[in-house]
Amino acid sequence: MTISNNGVLRRTLIKTIAVSLIGLTSLTLPAIAQEKPDVIRIGSTAPGHLKFILAQHDGWLEKEFAKDGIKVELVTFTGGGSEATTALATGAIEVTYTGNNPALRVAASGADVKLIGISSFVKTGGSAIIVTTNSPLKTVADLKGKKVAYLAGTVRHSNFSKALKGAGLKTDDVESLSLPFEASGPALLRGDIDAIVETDSTAAKLVDTGQARILLDGSEHPEWAVPNVISVNGAFAEKYPDLIKRLLKVDIQISRWADAHPEDTIKIFVDETKSSEKSVRKTYKDGVFYQDPKITDEALNSLKEEEKFMAEAKLLKGTIDYSKWVDTSYLDAAYKELDANQ
Repeated sequence: MTISNNGVLRRTLIKTIAVSLIGLTSLTLPAIAQEKPDVIRIGSTAPGHLKFILAQHDGWLEKEFAKDGIKVELVTFTGGGSEATTALATGAIEVTYTGNNPALRVAASGADVKLIGISSFVKTGGSAIIVTTNSPLKTVADLKGKKVAYLAGTVRHSNFSKALKGAGLKTDDVESLSLPFEASGPALLRGDIDAIVETDSTAAKLVDTGQARILLDGSEHPEWAVPNVISVNGAFAEKYPDLIKRLLKVDIQISRWADAHPEDTIKIFVDETKSSEKSVRKTYKDGVFYQDPKITDEALNSLKEEEKFMAEAKLLKGTIDYSKWVDTSYLDAAYKELDANQ
């Protein structure tokens, strides 16, 4: 399911109107406690984070909440993580699986969102800078003054900035275009742009067919690795803490299932996302998926370093109060309940 910006705005407007009507009604009618929501909307950036894809494939979350009569909507955002986190902050969705950059940016804005778990902390994956096979460009330094496409505000944006910094350049030294792969891939092959920055699995669609080659492989820079995160709308979490705990219990179960079924996991991910199997196996080398949602000190330190880099690269406005943003209580309760029943 894909949601557009118009769809998000429409839902937000409807929700705002509904809240206003409820406020008017409450002047004359006694308050009625709402024990549960009708729906939980969970978003992920396209094509979808691994646990999101697995949940989508086998209906893990739908099954968990069906017994309460709660509908689960899984929403894939094609416009990048900023689109997803905007929807989260406005209450158009309740939970997101996104890259670290958009999550850090919305947290720095002061929005009522909480970091409640890690989506993944893969050290072997990353973004790649891709050029056509016959491109004269040989190094990152050669990109100065060239047209490069990537989705602004994403992890690709951050990784590209780090690559440029290593070559003594800044993003201002190239002509940047914010485009999804559906537009940037064809534009690269037509010669309209000089390079694209994409995830390994997406870029492989051009590389494996011989149409393009890798100028820089982000997987060769594990020091750039920063965890992707699970975020929740703060007001929703405060109102329904038990539902968030249960959602994270399912997330833990999915991560453990993936580790126990590596071949099935890879097949599902490749089939559902149409990714290159070769690239997926490279990312999840030896069938290790790094999907445990536990918020470790290593993960937090990595996020803080990324926040510092983003601020220096002018990719971030504001600062983050980690004592308010990070809330491990839901995940701690989920682990405790799961492990007590095993």
